Amino acid sequence: MRPRDVNKEGILEALEAMGPPSKENIRQLSRRTGVPESEIYGVASFYHLIEPVDRRVCTSLTCRINGAAERMAELQAQGLRVDEVSCLGQCDRPVAVLDEHHAPLGGSPPARVTPDDPELPMNLGGIDSADYAALERFRALGVEAFLEELEASGLQGRGGAGFPAHIKWRSVRSQPETERYVVCNADEAEPGTFKDRELMIRRPHLLMEGLAIAALAVEAQDIYVYVRGAFGACRASLEAAVVQAGDHLRGLRYHFVSGHGAYICGEETALLESLEGSRGMPRIKPPYPTVEGFRGKPTLVNNVETLACVPSILLRGGAWFAAQGRTGAGSKLYCISGHIEKPGVYELPLGVTLDELVAVSGGYVGMPQAFSPGGASSGFLPMDRREVPLDFKALAAEGSMLGSAGVVVLNHTVNMAEVAASQTDFFEAESCGQCAPCRIGTRVLGRALGGYLRSGDPGTLAAVEDVAWEMEEGSICGLGIAAPLPLTSAIKHFPSAFEKRSPS
Repeated sequence: MRPRDVNKEGILEALEAMGPPSKENIRQLSRRTGVPESEIYGVASFYHLIEPVDRRVCTSLTCRINGAAERMAELQAQGLRVDEVSCLGQCDRPVAVLDEHHAPLGGSPPARVTPDDPELPMNLGGIDSADYAALERFRALGVEAFLEELEASGLQGRGGAGFPAHIKWRSVRSQPETERYVVCNADEAEPGTFKDRELMIRRPHLLMEGLAIAALAVEAQDIYVYVRGAFGACRASLEAAVVQAGDHLRGLRYHFVSGHGAYICGEETALLESLEGSRGMPRIKPPYPTVEGFRGKPTLVNNVETLACVPSILLRGGAWFAAQGRTGAGSKLYCISGHIEKPGVYELPLGVTLDELVAVSGGYVGMPQAFSPGGASSGFLPMDRREVPLDFKALAAEGSMLGSAGVVVLNHTVNMAEVAASQTDFFEAESCGQCAPCRIGTRVLGRALGGYLRSGDPGTLAAVEDVAWEMEEGSICGLGIAAPLPLTSAIKHFPSAFEKRSPS
């Protein structure tokens, strides 16, 4: 049993610095830290980026339809050790490949974003100001007045859950425990999503300012930014911004931690477990992080985009921000990739339709067949739903979700059963394995769909609906709840793709 005073924080960084997680390296680290070898091995084996390889190839949906398998074969033919990765957050630049240092192979060409428009709350195309005017406005206005503006803004979490921001902030602030933390979830790993990547690269001061305001509002001094391991350039951008900000951020301590390749760490409690040096397994809730979060203390966990909205709310008011949306409050960063002309990140009113989003991204490529409105977790919708507002409520009514607003468009060149298999494989690979409904359910769904693709017999899919129900009702976190949706939505909306056919 591990002594209570042994601190596991930093174990992952130490392991990665030592090289391969060999028995000897694990033994040395155990002697140095007092953490049992079994625990270190358990942590090391959980994360994809710990084991050194020559190349990592993205096999998420967008990269797969653009030739991921062929790219992997090319690299293997060169004698390189190649590993499949579920997603690399480069969906607008398929096929994404990381080098041995976790950096994009060949560099990262500039992404397409909405052109400079000072009227946009986040304005990715604009200049990133380091004057921290919103932070000074906060100091002059006071916490209670600001929280009223935050409530009036209607800002909902932009990471996927859509939870009202002001409720989280007030909950942390109201706790009797005075040791509190702010954690920024920058582990953007939802397939089809790369908006936070561009925010961190283009507007790092906007994020640092939002974090400073959050910390002062909940009376925290320590801010932790958990950045996706494949986003090294983003981390460097944020670290540079803190140095440039200087005295603006007085009294606050920023800590930057790189993730190590686990989709599940996008779930806030799994992220906190990872920060503490453990396997990224979601916690049972309640208690919620606002009560018992990082190190067991009250913790405000917000996504990059959520925090980047805060400065404009302070400078222009909650009512102004709310009015930027169409069917919901504020503007929204929509990612779009797949079969469209200009993949990128576009800031538009919350509630635009697919056709409006595609119009600003250059138009469709080929005849559109389906789209995924919010990343892999949102499943698929047919094109007769193209006029449904891309917002929290309207998509939920369709049995889907806005999620991270990672829109992927698919044309008629793809087989929807094979596409569903791609997403089902993703969830099976990324399940943390903690709860049986998810651990077993993802495997059962994968085998059922694989059986259909091999045999052409729809009977292999007979148990899908029951398994999906069990996963939705019994899983600890959102991964298990959402994992069946790509398959169940594909069967519902594209039944012809699952008809009886000759074996392949």
